[in-house]
Amino acid sequence: MVFVVEIICAILLVCLLFVIRLYVVVKTGPNCRHGTKGPVAVLVVAGSGGHTTEILRLMECLSAVYTPRHYVIADTDMMSEEKISTFESSKRHSDSEPQFNIYRIPRSREVHQSWSFSVISTLNALRYSIPLVFRLRPDVVLCNGPGTCVPLCVGGLLLGILGMKKVLIVYVESICRVQTLSLTGKILYPISDYFFVQWSCLRDKYPKSIFFGRIV
Repeated sequence: MVFVVEIICAILLVCLLFVIRLYVVVKTGPNCRHGTKGPVAVLVVAGSGGHTTEILRLMECLSAVYTPRHYVIADTDMMSEEKISTFESSKRHSDSEPQFNIYRIPRSREVHQSWSFSVISTLNALRYSIPLVFRLRPDVVLCNGPGTCVPLCVGGLLLGILGMKKVLIVYVESICRVQTLSLTGKILYPISDYFFVQWSCLRDKYPKSIFFGRIV
C-alpha cells in the first residue's frame, strides 16, 4: 500500500513539474529573439486548398533570414507540394541552392471525421510529428489552421519543456474566421507565443491575440 502511494505521489509530482515547465515555456516565448545572430529555421505547416494559399502569402513577406524552410503537409494532400515547389522556385535565384524541404505526415483529422476516430488519427500523427520536430529543431513553427499543425506544435512545446530548445509557435488564424476561432485556433490559443487574427471582433473576444488587419 505504501509503495502504491509513493508511485501516485511521484506521478503527481511529475505532472506538476510538467505543468510548471509548460507555463514557463509559454510565458517566456515572446521574450525569445531568434534571428538576431543568424538565420532562423522555420517549420511551415501547409494545409490543403486555402490554407496552403494563405500560408504561402505569409511566406512572401518573410525575409531571407528565414532559412532553411521546412514545409510539412498531410500525406493525403495531393496539391500543396506542387504549390510549394512553384513558390520556392519563383523566389530562388538561378545561382543559389534551394533552401527548403517538404515532409509528409499523417493527417490529424479528415473533414467530417468523427471525434473518436480523430483522437486515434491525432495520436498517429503525433507518432510521426514529434520525431520530425526533434530532428529538425526549428526556431519557429508557423501555421494557419490545418489540424496537422497541432501535433507539430506539441513537438515544439516538448523541445522547450525538456530544455532542449525554445521553439516559437506563431499562429495566424484564417481570414475566413470572422466571429469565432477555428477548432485548431481554440486548441493553440493558450500555448502559442504569437496568435494573429485578421478581424477586430476576434481581437476583442481573445485579448491575447494580435490584430494587424488583413495580412493574407
